[in-house]
Amino acid sequence: MIEIDVPGTGEKLSLEHLVLDFNGTLAVDGRIKPGVADLLRELAARVQIHILTAGTFGGVETQVEGIPCVLKVLSGQGQTAQKAEYVAALGAGRTACIGNGRNDREMLRQARLGIAVIQEEGAAIDSLTAADVVCLDIAVALRLLLHPLRLTATLRV
Repeated sequence: MIEIDVPGTGEKLSLEHLVLDFNGTLAVDGRIKPGVADLLRELAARVQIHILTAGTFGGVETQVEGIPCVLKVLSGQGQTAQKAEYVAALGAGRTACIGNGRNDREMLRQARLGIAVIQEEGAAIDSLTAADVVCLDIAVALRLLLHPLRLTATLRV
Protein backbone atom coordinates (compact mmCIF):
# COMPACT_ATOMS: atom_id res chain seq x y z
CA MET A 1 0.00 0.00 0.00
CA ILE A 2 1.08 3.55 -0.69
CA GLU A 3 -0.05 6.22 1.76
CA ILE A 4 0.08 9.91 0.94
CA ASP A 5 -0.79 12.70 3.37
CA VAL A 6 -2.38 15.73 1.73
CA PRO A 7 -1.52 18.80 3.84
CA GLY A 8 -4.26 21.34 4.35
CA THR A 9 -7.05 18.82 3.78
CA GLY A 10 -6.66 16.28 6.57
CA GLU A 11 -6.83 13.61 3.88
CA LYS A 12 -4.69 10.52 3.61
CA LEU A 13 -4.66 8.64 0.31
CA SER A 14 -4.34 4.89 0.81
CA LEU A 15 -3.63 3.33 -2.55
CA GLU A 16 -3.81 -0.42 -3.14
CA HIS A 17 -4.07 -0.51 -6.95
CA LEU A 18 -2.31 1.19 -9.83
CA VAL A 19 -4.12 1.07 -13.17
CA LEU A 20 -2.09 2.02 -16.23
CA ASP A 21 -2.86 2.54 -19.87
CA PHE A 22 -0.32 0.78 -22.08
CA ASN A 23 0.23 2.56 -25.42
CA GLY A 24 1.17 6.20 -25.02
CA THR A 25 1.66 5.75 -21.28
CA LEU A 26 3.95 2.77 -20.61
CA ALA A 27 4.85 2.17 -24.24
CA VAL A 28 5.58 3.96 -27.48
CA ASP A 29 4.60 2.23 -30.71
CA GLY A 30 3.82 -0.93 -28.75
CA ARG A 31 7.19 -1.18 -26.99
CA ILE A 32 7.56 -0.55 -23.29
CA LYS A 33 9.79 2.44 -22.58
CA PRO A 34 13.31 1.82 -21.22
CA GLY A 35 13.49 1.56 -17.43
CA VAL A 36 9.71 1.34 -16.98
CA ALA A 37 9.61 -2.42 -16.33
CA ASP A 38 12.07 -2.04 -13.43
CA LEU A 39 10.00 0.75 -11.87
CA LEU A 40 6.83 -1.34 -12.20
CA ARG A 41 8.50 -4.32 -10.55
CA GLU A 42 9.53 -2.07 -7.66
CA LEU A 43 6.01 -0.66 -7.33
CA ALA A 44 4.48 -4.15 -7.46
CA ALA A 45 5.88 -4.75 -3.97
CA ARG A 46 3.57 -1.99 -2.69
CA VAL A 47 0.46 -2.01 -4.93
CA GLN A 48 -1.28 -4.35 -7.35
CA ILE A 49 -0.40 -3.30 -10.91
CA HIS A 50 -3.12 -3.43 -13.60
CA ILE A 51 -2.37 -2.72 -17.26
CA LEU A 52 -5.27 -1.96 -19.60
CA THR A 53 -4.85 -1.88 -23.37
CA ALA A 54 -6.69 -2.14 -26.65
CA GLY A 55 -3.63 -3.98 -27.97
CA THR A 56 -3.30 -1.64 -30.94
CA PHE A 57 0.22 -2.77 -31.83
CA GLY A 58 -0.08 -6.38 -30.65
CA GLY A 59 2.50 -8.25 -28.58
CA VAL A 60 1.61 -6.60 -25.27
CA GLU A 61 1.89 -9.95 -23.45
CA THR A 62 5.55 -10.19 -24.46
CA GLN A 63 6.21 -6.57 -23.49
CA VAL A 64 4.92 -7.01 -19.92
CA GLU A 65 6.49 -10.43 -19.38
CA GLY A 66 8.28 -10.49 -16.05
CA ILE A 67 6.23 -7.61 -14.61
CA PRO A 68 3.93 -8.74 -11.79
CA CYS A 69 0.65 -7.37 -13.10
CA VAL A 70 -2.89 -8.08 -14.20
CA LEU A 71 -3.13 -7.52 -17.95
CA LYS A 72 -6.55 -6.70 -19.40
CA VAL A 73 -6.92 -6.44 -23.18
CA LEU A 74 -10.04 -4.41 -23.93
CA SER A 75 -12.27 -5.29 -26.83
CA GLY A 76 -14.68 -3.51 -29.11
CA GLN A 77 -16.03 -0.06 -28.62
CA GLY A 78 -16.69 1.83 -25.40
CA GLN A 79 -13.16 1.55 -24.07
CA THR A 80 -13.54 4.73 -22.03
CA ALA A 81 -16.39 3.10 -20.13
CA GLN A 82 -14.56 -0.24 -19.89
CA LYS A 83 -11.60 1.45 -18.22
CA ALA A 84 -13.82 3.41 -15.82
CA GLU A 85 -15.78 0.26 -14.93
CA TYR A 86 -12.55 -1.60 -14.26
CA VAL A 87 -11.43 1.11 -11.81
CA ALA A 88 -14.85 1.17 -10.13
CA ALA A 89 -14.75 -2.62 -9.66
CA LEU A 90 -11.34 -2.35 -7.94
CA GLY A 91 -12.56 0.47 -5.71
CA ALA A 92 -11.84 3.90 -7.16
CA GLY A 93 -11.14 5.34 -3.70
CA ARG A 94 -8.08 3.13 -3.28
CA THR A 95 -6.82 3.29 -6.85
CA ALA A 96 -4.32 5.47 -8.71
CA CYS A 97 -4.46 5.67 -12.51
CA ILE A 98 -1.98 6.84 -15.11
CA GLY A 99 -2.92 7.54 -18.71
CA ASN A 100 -2.69 9.96 -21.60
CA GLY A 101 -5.45 9.24 -24.11
CA ARG A 102 -8.95 10.55 -24.41
CA ASN A 103 -10.22 7.09 -23.48
CA ASP A 104 -8.38 7.41 -20.13
CA ARG A 105 -10.26 10.51 -18.99
CA GLU A 106 -13.01 8.82 -16.97
CA MET A 107 -10.68 6.44 -15.13
CA LEU A 108 -8.41 9.40 -14.29
CA ARG A 109 -11.39 11.41 -13.06
CA GLN A 110 -12.84 8.75 -10.81
CA ALA A 111 -9.59 7.35 -9.37
CA ARG A 112 -8.48 8.59 -5.97
CA LEU A 113 -5.34 9.80 -7.71
CA GLY A 114 -5.22 10.44 -11.45
CA ILE A 115 -1.92 11.15 -13.19
CA ALA A 116 -1.78 12.18 -16.84
CA VAL A 117 1.43 11.87 -18.82
CA ILE A 118 2.47 13.88 -21.87
CA GLN A 119 4.97 11.94 -23.94
CA GLU A 120 5.60 11.05 -27.59
CA GLU A 121 1.88 10.62 -28.35
CA GLY A 122 0.92 13.78 -26.49
CA ALA A 123 -2.08 13.81 -24.18
CA ALA A 124 -5.77 14.53 -24.64
CA ILE A 125 -6.96 17.79 -23.06
CA ASP A 126 -9.90 15.93 -21.50
CA SER A 127 -7.48 13.61 -19.72
CA LEU A 128 -5.27 16.47 -18.56
CA THR A 129 -8.21 18.26 -16.94
CA ALA A 130 -9.49 15.03 -15.38
CA ALA A 131 -6.14 14.28 -13.71
CA ASP A 132 -4.91 15.47 -10.32
CA VAL A 133 -1.28 15.61 -11.46
CA VAL A 134 0.41 15.93 -14.85
CA CYS A 135 3.90 14.60 -15.62
CA LEU A 136 6.07 14.82 -18.72
CA ASP A 137 7.36 11.26 -18.46
CA ILE A 138 6.06 7.91 -17.19
CA ALA A 139 9.24 7.30 -15.19
CA VAL A 140 8.68 10.57 -13.32
CA ALA A 141 5.04 9.61 -12.65
CA LEU A 142 6.02 6.18 -11.32
CA ARG A 143 8.73 7.69 -9.10
CA LEU A 144 6.09 9.98 -7.56
CA LEU A 145 4.41 6.85 -6.26
CA LEU A 146 7.71 5.38 -5.07
CA HIS A 147 8.50 8.64 -3.24
CA PRO A 148 5.11 9.80 -1.87
CA LEU A 149 6.49 12.94 -0.22
CA ARG A 150 6.84 14.39 -3.71
CA LEU A 151 3.09 13.98 -4.15
CA THR A 152 2.47 15.49 -0.74
CA ALA A 153 4.14 18.67 -1.96
CA THR A 154 2.23 18.65 -5.26
CA LEU A 155 -1.21 18.03 -3.76
CA ARG A 156 -0.80 20.47 -0.84
CA VAL A 157 -3.66 22.95 -0.46
